[in-house]
Amino acid sequence: MPTLRFAAVQHDIVWNDRDANFERLEPLIGRAAAAGADVVLLTETFSVGFGFDQPGFATEPEGGPSSQFLIAAAREHGVWVGGSCPEVRSDAPPDDRRPSNCFVLAGPDGTQHRYRKIHPFSFADEDRFVRPGTELVTVDVAGVKVSMFVCYDLRFADEFWALAEQTDVYLVPANWPEARREHWRALLRARAIENQAYVVGVNRVGSGGGIDYSGDTCVIDPLGELLGTASRTETIVLADVSTDHVAAVRDRFRFLADRR
Repeated sequence: MPTLRFAAVQHDIVWNDRDANFERLEPLIGRAAAAGADVVLLTETFSVGFGFDQPGFATEPEGGPSSQFLIAAAREHGVWVGGSCPEVRSDAPPDDRRPSNCFVLAGPDGTQHRYRKIHPFSFADEDRFVRPGTELVTVDVAGVKVSMFVCYDLRFADEFWALAEQTDVYLVPANWPEARREHWRALLRARAIENQAYVVGVNRVGSGGGIDYSGDTCVIDPLGELLGTASRTETIVLADVSTDHVAAVRDRFRFLADRR
């Protein structure tokens, strides 16, 4: 059964400067690929930072420069590459041109998958400036079933539950503030344990918009075991994901069947 190596790239973000972030991230993606990664995950709003409410915030059209960066990196390094960026949907109505917080996952053959964050972070007014998504997304990556979420979605267990039986690994890119770092770590582990699936949570470090971020990127297995983690510095967390392990855990502990 398939095994994939995931690389969670914990990185800082230059505020609202796509080109500077592309320059920062390209060698990190290359390092991850050289370390044998099959899937490389960047953070939420990896190219501009989390500043939807800021004047001059760099939104872009669907298929714009941030997703093109992911596609080019995936093709160059022969890996899958993902992260979220602020895209205006191609079918957005004229009276609502707000961007979606869109998690784009690009394959080495040019394949693109998009998950639009269902739960904008109302505590920071993201719901005022961002159109919420409506569709859950699971992607088959070389036989591994990957479900896509973004940051604040982590607090809403029902969507994770809805996809559990068709998911081997959940991906959660984030800009999760240091002030609530214990929430981030506890919720990632809870989503793994209750759904008996891997969780890859990648969070930024540094500061942006007056908020500090501690990273605490981690990969957790279906039993809640921590396979890798890092905090406060730019680095790459690598871990292997096995569909055999997911199947074995679910066969031994048949908890999903007891849900009502």
